[in-house]
Amino acid sequence: MLSRRAFTQSILAAGAAAAAESSRVQGVKIGVQSYSFRDRSLEDAILGMREVGLTYCELWQGHVEPTGIHNRMRRDELRMWRKTVSIDHFREVRTKFRKAGIELVAYNYSFRDDFDDDEIARGFEFARALGVKCITASSNVSTARRIEKYAKKARIRVGMHNHSHVLDNEFATPESFAKAREGNSPYIAINLDIGHFTAANFDPVEFIERNHDAIVTLHLKDRKKDQGENLPFGEGDTKIREVLHLLRDRRYPIPANIEYEYKGVEAVSEVKKCYEYCRKSIKS
Repeated sequence: MLSRRAFTQSILAAGAAAAAESSRVQGVKIGVQSYSFRDRSLEDAILGMREVGLTYCELWQGHVEPTGIHNRMRRDELRMWRKTVSIDHFREVRTKFRKAGIELVAYNYSFRDDFDDDEIARGFEFARALGVKCITASSNVSTARRIEKYAKKARIRVGMHNHSHVLDNEFATPESFAKAREGNSPYIAINLDIGHFTAANFDPVEFIERNHDAIVTLHLKDRKKDQGENLPFGEGDTKIREVLHLLRDRRYPIPANIEYEYKGVEAVSEVKKCYEYCRKSIKS
């Protein structure tokens, strides 16, 4: 664990060294879901992003809430923390990323059916303090209507995140996205995980072409079809290369965030491999 002073010095050095760099490749924003660095603190995760060379990040709530591996809170305690935490906590997080030269493109705050209204509202306050224009959420389909009025008021879009298993009231299929968005404003949007979508036997390229205006972010991972396992990029069935070409050729302004979940050696080295695969794919 770095001291605050040591962290600041490391970040300033990294930010200065990378001032002229960007992980936008031929117009495609390649970033990372900070969940990829879930085995370390926020400060160490930021240093890992700088080491890889990534300048865009979708921030996982586990990196800013007291719910990580070192601090398990009961559900009622977490709810109270969300309602009472100072907004300055999130402003300080924003400053850490800014000093590192990393742009926050989204905040992951997973609204669920057990959220009360104040807890939902606070998510948008957190997002505003972080300076992001969208929230991503592993949410319930039925929660979308409750979320929509807060999203519309805050003018912050919420991208619903899919998993692969088709379950009642969870996002996995094109129909589940359509059901959540039906009758709601464009503030209810999509965060498409192309690996999970592939594992559920759907085509992410076709879906993106049809729904690109509604997609706020993508999660990049490689999985096999038929609920297959997570694999290193290029070894599964997910059309990562084709998706990146689509973003490049159609100039869709959708951030594509690496989410490292397969069994690898170490987060920084594996995310670096994922990033290099993306760079080569876009340039091919």
